[in-house]
Amino acid sequence: MTDDDQPAAARAGARWRSLLPDLSPWRSSRDFRLMWVAGLVTAFGSFLTLVALPLQVKELTGSAFAVGAIGAVELVPLIVFGLYGGALADAVDRRTLIVLTEAGLGLLSALLLVNSLLPDPMLWPLYVAAAVASALAGLQRPALDAVVARIVPLEQQTAAAALNALRWQLSAIAGPSLAGVVVAYAGLPLAYGLDVLTYLASLVLGLMLTASPPAEDAEKPSLAAIAAGARYAWRRKELLGTYVVDMAAMLFAFPNAIFPFLADDLDAPWALGLMYAAGSVGSVLVSVTSGWTSRIHRHGRMVVLGAAVWGAAMAVAGWAGNIWLVLLALVVAGGADMVSGLFRSTIWNQTIPDELRGRLAGIELLSYATGPQIGQVRAGGMAGLTGVRTAVWSGGVACVAAVGLLAVAIPKLMSYDARTDEHAIRMRELRKGPQDRLEQRDRPTPAA
Repeated sequence: MTDDDQPAAARAGARWRSLLPDLSPWRSSRDFRLMWVAGLVTAFGSFLTLVALPLQVKELTGSAFAVGAIGAVELVPLIVFGLYGGALADAVDRRTLIVLTEAGLGLLSALLLVNSLLPDPMLWPLYVAAAVASALAGLQRPALDAVVARIVPLEQQTAAAALNALRWQLSAIAGPSLAGVVVAYAGLPLAYGLDVLTYLASLVLGLMLTASPPAEDAEKPSLAAIAAGARYAWRRKELLGTYVVDMAAMLFAFPNAIFPFLADDLDAPWALGLMYAAGSVGSVLVSVTSGWTSRIHRHGRMVVLGAAVWGAAMAVAGWAGNIWLVLLALVVAGGADMVSGLFRSTIWNQTIPDELRGRLAGIELLSYATGPQIGQVRAGGMAGLTGVRTAVWSGGVACVAAVGLLAVAIPKLMSYDARTDEHAIRMRELRKGPQDRLEQRDRPTPAA
């Protein structure tokens, strides 16, 4: 390589490195590292139970309805306890809440293990465990989301969201594959037993976290406290926009329930597994090239753009007659959904006051839990009325239209800029140390 070539090569290398995930949260926060590893370990264990539990119901009943009922018993506890968990996360030590719920989830896996070892395993404990686990997850999730803004600097929130998403995607791709092998060749008890071990490991890591106490004037968890969080979200139209844009995207363009019928319509039943995995592949591609996201400041526009591309890609997936084009469209959709999600999370963590963050995370969990469920119902109903492919592409078009209307109706979302938003500025000021404030005060004011 000549000397003339070196600068160009160096610039190319710098551009490539700028696409790689930003690891600054890993370097700056010990607690973030602990939570990331604990989450990875727990997720792998949870996927073991996620595969084992419905399989055991199937073996005990032989009924598809009985297997589907697991989702029904999980939804209501997740919604109810998610809202209450948000208020609780603002009123108690968040580390304590995370650790206690993690211990409870581990205990449930231990009970499933004991039940699986009985000569005649019982059915009812499986439904009870599913419902209680959903309630505990609803209690835990807001605390997990809310604590990130405390342990990671504000300017690193997008990078932290990308790293957390990457952790989840790795688990979502590798976890079910590992679980299938374990269940098929070693049986249900080993799957439950390994899940118990992963909870023990994550519990140890959780106990190593720094305490995260509530504010001195924190409200006690109550309906009034939950309502106060809802009123705050309503007043902050850019926050409200992030919720309703995500709800619209999931309502109109989440057709996963009818993928088996779409695969048959395309004469490609062999591709069903690839269709379910394609979205995760797109999400991973965005996560591993997410270095650029930390340099974006107009986060609201990216939330809208990501949701609109998600809908457009789903429209292509429904319109295309070639299975490979469908798979490509689903990959693009997964990547677009990840972009929208990253910037939704950034707006929340950079602007919501700490004393309200748990309750707002509970509201976010409500939209996260109900949107896809309602979207599945819409897709199935439309498929019965208009055909499978029409249900998919029309939902995608409706998503683009709905997101466009919301962007017009909520201009604060489109105009949001982290550099100038009053809430983001206030949070940055609160996070500054005394020395930072002195330096800011003593800095000369530029001439007009």
